[in-house]
Amino acid sequence: MGRREEPAWAKGTVGLLGARERGYVDRQFQNRLTVTRSMIDRLGLETELNGHMGCVNCLEWNHDGSVLASASDDLHVILWDPYRYKQLHNIATGHTGNIFSVKFLSPDLIATCAADGTVRARSICGGAPLLECSCHCGRVKRLAVAPHNPHLIWSAGEDGLILQHDLRTSHRCTSANVLVNLLNHLGRYAEAKCVSVNPRRPYQLAVGANDLYVRLYDTRMIKLSKLQVQSGAGAGAGGARVAWERADVRCARAAADRGVPRAAVTYYAPGHLSIEPNEHNFPKKATTYVAFSHDGNELLVNLGSEQIYLFDINHGRRPVLVESFIIQHNHAYRAGEARDPSPEPEPQQPLPESVRALKEQANELVNAGNYATAVEMYNAALGACPNHAILYSNRAAALMRRGWSGDTYAAIKDCYRAIKLDSGHVKSHFRLAKGLMDLKRAREAHECLLYFKDKFPRHASSHAVFLLQKDINVALDTVETQADEAPSTAPGEAEENQPTSLLERQLRAAALDYSQRFLGHCNTTTDIKEASFLGPDANYIAAGSDDGSMFIWCRRTGNIVRCLRGDESIVNCVQLHPAACLLATSGIEPCVRLWSPRPEVHTHRELRAAAPRRLPAGHQRHRALRAALEP
Repeated sequence: MGRREEPAWAKGTVGLLGARERGYVDRQFQNRLTVTRSMIDRLGLETELNGHMGCVNCLEWNHDGSVLASASDDLHVILWDPYRYKQLHNIATGHTGNIFSVKFLSPDLIATCAADGTVRARSICGGAPLLECSCHCGRVKRLAVAPHNPHLIWSAGEDGLILQHDLRTSHRCTSANVLVNLLNHLGRYAEAKCVSVNPRRPYQLAVGANDLYVRLYDTRMIKLSKLQVQSGAGAGAGGARVAWERADVRCARAAADRGVPRAAVTYYAPGHLSIEPNEHNFPKKATTYVAFSHDGNELLVNLGSEQIYLFDINHGRRPVLVESFIIQHNHAYRAGEARDPSPEPEPQQPLPESVRALKEQANELVNAGNYATAVEMYNAALGACPNHAILYSNRAAALMRRGWSGDTYAAIKDCYRAIKLDSGHVKSHFRLAKGLMDLKRAREAHECLLYFKDKFPRHASSHAVFLLQKDINVALDTVETQADEAPSTAPGEAEENQPTSLLERQLRAAALDYSQRFLGHCNTTTDIKEASFLGPDANYIAAGSDDGSMFIWCRRTGNIVRCLRGDESIVNCVQLHPAACLLATSGIEPCVRLWSPRPEVHTHRELRAAAPRRLPAGHQRHRALRAALEP
């Protein structure tokens, strides 16, 4: 999953002694104890911070968590003392549109961006602004800053541009500050929605747009470019007409601009979406938030109209359809070549009693038709024993029957994991072929069924195999007929549905798949909804939802562990304190809510009721004497 596992000798006393010598003890305690399951279970509302007059669209902690910044539709940024629940500063930003992002550049500097198309940086205590940029011609949705470089700011705008701002130089809107121009490859409708910087490798920049792909750029390979614009075409100078003209000019000149080298960008996308030819145009997908893990090895993505996905940026894989060993086997089979028999799989260790009980309960739930709960039980079992083929295979069966968005593809991934752990697991091979058929991948299903029949000849004549082969043959005949009769696409339709760049199509085809997904929340209404890692070890994931809830998932199992009411309408922002289990949330309501683990006994009255009653000394002696005299 992208995180380095500690060797056995590094744990326990030896590990602690070594960590003490290296000065890592404090960091280990912080990583492991900042957010624990006990704290999550006791999480409750601590207070509400009131002061804004509109929706609170963004939250940001300073580096040590002593100050919380919030920005709103009321065009103000408020700095809060989170421990005393009081306002420190109420800053009129000068923006003329809703503020969408606020960032700390230093203890005394903040940067903001807004719907008026401007990016601003200023001192908290007043004085002349350090930056007033109106290079964007659309709403600016998100800012990103590097942890140890307060001079650089990156902004993502709905004009399709990612701009880089250097506070060490004087700013001019004709300067070379364009890092990425999405119009180069996506066309005039490209919009950048979010941007994030890797905290461990600041040269890595993740960008989310109004599609299902997340782009990871290596900025060391990208040269800043300049976009010539017409004079007087500032965001506030000409209104909608000027913005439209600027977008058209930029789109027309995009091909002449220096593009991003192919080696400088990697695409990530959920496999079940990226393999579809129509790319699921409805409902429209858009990445609303991207966040790097604390160690910089993973990327968390909140995909609008979809789910939350986790990507391993170091060991990402292409979407799975037919593994190479199946293709090679079948090619040899058709060529009549002799094949060595498959080696006998190594016997797997028996499941622990607690995990076996979870599996049995999940099996009963599947038989009863309660597939959603069964999947959760299998998730918990796999969290405890992640290397057992039967658990993956059984979860695949439950996922196929549950049938939520992406479940069939997730079931196919589980079948592959089961086969890698136990190549002789019959049900996994058959379920793999059936899952591919359910995805309408008839050719791939045919390949897998051929492999199944050759590997397990005793099961090749079963009724289930006969029915599946019949469905595959019908589907293959239909595909061939449709290919012969398919009409040519109209030029205008092709231009609208296809990316305008060959390079873009190649990058999409090479997109890497997710490693884990988190389900349950709803993200269809707003395009600023966040998803955050909780704690340095990223053991939990949190995100808001359109129903006003804050969801918290266990990272290890993918199951929901808490669901808290965070807003009367929509929760958009969830941000964890840098060093404590203190969550800040906001949404449509004009307030900020702070959440922390509540004590097990909440009131003094409950405390007095729970504590044993202490009698005066005389009464104690009288009671003891009476007890001694009683027979």
